Amino acid sequence: MPARGRPFIVLVLAVLPAVQATAAAQGEPARAKAVYARAVELEANGNHAAALPLLWEAAELAPGEADVQHHLGLALERAGLIEAAIEAYRRAIARRPTFPKATSNLVLALVKTGQAREAVGLARTSLAAAPNDPDRHFILGLAQSEQDLAAAIESFRRALALRPAHGLARYNLALALKRADRLPEAIVALERLLETESRPEAYYTLGVIYWQQGDLERAARTLGAAVAAEPEYADAHYSLGAVLMAQRKWVAAATSLRRAITLRPEEPGAYYTLAQVLRQAGDDAAARTNLTESERLRQRARLQHEASVLTYIGVRQLESGDAMGALEHLRRATQVSADHALAHYHMGRALERLGLLEESRAALARARRLNPDLQHLPDSR
Repeated sequence: MPARGRPFIVLVLAVLPAVQATAAAQGEPARAKAVYARAVELEANGNHAAALPLLWEAAELAPGEADVQHHLGLALERAGLIEAAIEAYRRAIARRPTFPKATSNLVLALVKTGQAREAVGLARTSLAAAPNDPDRHFILGLAQSEQDLAAAIESFRRALALRPAHGLARYNLALALKRADRLPEAIVALERLLETESRPEAYYTLGVIYWQQGDLERAARTLGAAVAAEPEYADAHYSLGAVLMAQRKWVAAATSLRRAITLRPEEPGAYYTLAQVLRQAGDDAAARTNLTESERLRQRARLQHEASVLTYIGVRQLESGDAMGALEHLRRATQVSADHALAHYHMGRALERLGLLEESRAALARARRLNPDLQHLPDSR
């Protein structure tokens, strides 16, 4: 080879990785946009399980997009991965410090995980920027609800003073009063809310208060109003069934509990209560069947949660470039819960990153069998 040709080849070899990296970087925004659009479409069709891994992937591809990070946080919270949601909300706020919706959701997620002190601090900081905003007083009240009920009640009342028609503030005021055992005041707040808004959750809470007070007739009537206002309100059907059981109305109780099970077949509590009703009604065989199903679902939920935590750890490792570490956690997730579609899906992504394409295809195929909407766009990296 002529010596004068070598510098050109060396230059090409030196530049090629940079060109490839630039091309990949330029392709990532387009890929992120396509993945995110597909996730939004799946959510619109009600398939949240299939949307979640795509939102995860879009957030990884577009770490600077605050809206994508916030959307991921909402999806993670819906899936019960609250700690993961908190991280996503924090990333969204880091990208866009003035993002009230993300701040509100972060505050609420912190409250759910017992981090009330930080939640109250964030809510106060947000309120200081707009002290006449009733929504910010409302969010502060929600943050205070786990730490100081008296302060929460005062914040909800300030929100209502600024906007008397703030239905959520009035409803949460009633909840705070209920938790403070100020039941007559809670009833007044709920009745006032129901004068202007037919909120199913207000009927539900009012019915539960009557149940706590031992007024079963009024409780059944009010819970009946809740399911009339929202026929697919599973919690209301479940509570109505429990009240009817207390009234020894076995047939009506079983009907309500079966409706709750139809609406939310993965929840074990309704099966357990239905088993009690059926035993009282003399149907021991059906009672045993429902009791067994209740225990199976409890165990399944425990394993699904464990697998979800392992999947989350694996995804974070994948995001940080540790495909091998990710694969270890994702494999453990599939061993804990063999039908965890997201674990198989992300395991396929990790295997793809490691160049194990045949194993990757098998894992992705398994994910699609568990959830046909889990379609994977090949990784260009």
